Amino acid sequence: MEASTEATSALTHSRTPALGFLGVGWIGRNRMEAIVKAGLGRVAAVADTSPEMIAAAKESAPDAEVVDGLDALLAMDLDGIVIATPSAMHAEQSIRALNAGVAVFCQKPLGRTADEVRAVVDAARVADRLLAVDLSYRFTEGMRAIRERIGRGELGRVYAVDLVFHNAYGPDKPWFYDPALSGGGCVMDLGVHLVDLALWTLGFPAAENVRSRLFAGGEPLGAAADRCEDYASATVDLADGTTVQLACSWKLSAGQDAVIGASFYGTGGGAALRNVNGSFYDFTAEAYHGTSRDTLATPPDEWGGRAAVDWARRLSEGARFDAEAERLVDVAAVLDRIYGR
Repeated sequence: MEASTEATSALTHSRTPALGFLGVGWIGRNRMEAIVKAGLGRVAAVADTSPEMIAAAKESAPDAEVVDGLDALLAMDLDGIVIATPSAMHAEQSIRALNAGVAVFCQKPLGRTADEVRAVVDAARVADRLLAVDLSYRFTEGMRAIRERIGRGELGRVYAVDLVFHNAYGPDKPWFYDPALSGGGCVMDLGVHLVDLALWTLGFPAAENVRSRLFAGGEPLGAAADRCEDYASATVDLADGTTVQLACSWKLSAGQDAVIGASFYGTGGGAALRNVNGSFYDFTAEAYHGTSRDTLATPPDEWGGRAAVDWARRLSEGARFDAEAERLVDVAAVLDRIYGR
């Protein structure tokens, strides 16, 4: 732990964090480029099984060392690691990095179950290292504006939340469709964002009751353990009296690339985030007052890398374990209950 202590001391004196990137496919490389553009991290090393992905990463970070994998990254004097590997690897890789005294920014889901997520959060606490997950929709201008309005009481008492994320295409990698590797289908892939948005916006009230239905190929999934759901609906009753309804899917005939929305209704008004013309990236946010509406946010909004940039900023400021990481377990526990685990 001596090397880790020295690294933290250096960070306290505003040294640019030395970062390793484990997995530099599209999303890993995008997060890397966002951190570099913000001037909040030095790309010390990259690791990926694909020579093509490595070549693309080197175009953005020509001085980065190319290494074989996590072991090689942990042998370096790194301050943090960005993990963008298949879901089955996230918890184990995060724990190994944290145990080595290295801060972690991980793609979602952090773990396939709440137990896996709990193990990572516990490792971060023991190591006293910063842990964050790429729950990127929190960082859209629209959701920030909605959360602030709710926090100020402008919607009155929020009692209903409607959430939707339909992806007309679905993942392009085979492991997504193996529940042993992915932890689940569209709920694990898309629903994690929806559940997180609702709980984060409302201040993480406890979930009291969870009811759900999962489908695969148009048929109820039932107790089948060898298939992933491609459509799911769920109702979550929160301890503060709010009812959250969500629906998510892969490969749905939605008439456009994606349908994404988060609507909040209270005794004093409403507010909603919605994607524009089927876009995965462009959103509007509006506040509702009876039959009238006010615009809170419109495109363009370069939000995709903000979660990674926020983690890198906090790391550069010397931040250690953040107790807010406990909320990751709350989200994972709701997902477990949607899956009937």
